[in-house]
Amino acid sequence: MKILAIETSTMLGGVAIMDENTLIAEIRLNVKTTHSERLMIGIDSALRLANLRIEEMDAFCISIGPGSFTGLRIGLSTVKGFAFATGRPVITVPTLDAFAWSLPFSAYPVCPMLDARKKEVYTALYEWREHGFEKIVPELSVRPGDFIKGLKGPVIFTGEGARLYRDVIVSVKGDEAIFVPSHSDVPLPSAVAYLGMRKAMNGDFSDPVTITPLYIRKSEAEIKFGGL
Repeated sequence: MKILAIETSTMLGGVAIMDENTLIAEIRLNVKTTHSERLMIGIDSALRLANLRIEEMDAFCISIGPGSFTGLRIGLSTVKGFAFATGRPVITVPTLDAFAWSLPFSAYPVCPMLDARKKEVYTALYEWREHGFEKIVPELSVRPGDFIKGLKGPVIFTGEGARLYRDVIVSVKGDEAIFVPSHSDVPLPSAVAYLGMRKAMNGDFSDPVTITPLYIRKSEAEIKFGGL
């Protein structure tokens, strides 16, 4: 089984192609342009380098959020388009799950953080168990200082939110706060592909008609015009 996975929840973003347990291609690009300008270029490049065609994909996988509202919409609309054009199924992977799986076999709990604006972060907490990460605290939008007060012992922090609020985290956790290096500080497209492949093998697909991004909270436009 071959799947094409897309990650557009952060500015970095990227594309990965996996065949069963083998990663065939992965492209990441951190440039100051929108995903709408570079996503299709990245997909085309990954397919050409892998010597594959979009019709050869057995499923399409998307990092469903939380994250950038615009990025999530672009990624999801792209995956839906591929699904409708090819008749292939869609798999969704929570972004923070993929973030945690970028740090497998972690000895300490992993706390990915994405900037949610308004002095909040999108976050969750994961612990590595026998067969992989277990989500100890589900996704939520919260002030980082309030969240980490309840975390006991050493914790690994990762993501743009952790970078942005590093001083706050250190003021609460001190030496128990562990920060990952920059090359591991993003949700990897390959991690999205890996988790997507596990779900595909179990037949865990989503209906492309009804899929919506996992926003966690409403956008500014929804808040402002929700009553109209």
